[in-house]
Amino acid sequence: MRIRHHVNPLKLEFLVPRTPQVPIPPGKEVELELGCADAQFLFQRAAQDPGRVELGVEIREDLVRDVNRRARALGLNVKAIFANANVDLRFLLEPGTIARIFVNFPDPWFKRRHRKRRVIDRDLIVACHEALRPRGEFFFQSDVWDLALDAMSVIEAQEERLENLAGPWSFWKEPNPYGARSLREELNEQEGKQIWRMLFRKRDEADEAIEGRARGIRAP
Repeated sequence: MRIRHHVNPLKLEFLVPRTPQVPIPPGKEVELELGCADAQFLFQRAAQDPGRVELGVEIREDLVRDVNRRARALGLNVKAIFANANVDLRFLLEPGTIARIFVNFPDPWFKRRHRKRRVIDRDLIVACHEALRPRGEFFFQSDVWDLALDAMSVIEAQEERLENLAGPWSFWKEPNPYGARSLREELNEQEGKQIWRMLFRKRDEADEAIEGRARGIRAP
């Protein structure tokens, strides 16, 4: 199947929200990958725990159809959603329902005039914070230094929402902690290339109240 490698997320057809809210089965732990591509990462996560729900957002519709076809054939709890994460995420999910959000090797859009197409921006991080359950995790990885640093600057600016588990302005120094690999990650590891990772945790109201008291600030 011939799949486009790059899709401009700023095309008019992708800027109008169109995806209805995804129903979440009660009592199920749910994970979400933004830009899941062929969903290899999600299929490996689903194999680890078949009772968990694995959702992937992907802007290339042909890939979405292929992922869902394979999920049905394998009987795994994986579902791809045709959507633009930067536009549709806030409408896709009931707030506070996602255990973990993954962003694995997003398109770097190297040219300066194209950098506005990069997936990590303030609005996306706010939407991720809203979707995550209390103490939920946000994991990012890239093999492009400039992109990783750019993403870190955006996320660290939202430190009141997400806590960097490696410490402020620090990359995750341990290996990928989730026991699953995207195809891009496998290729980079085989070739010995550097991967920059970040792991954040959602700050909940209890954290904010404790920190507020420690600073002598009354929590709202």
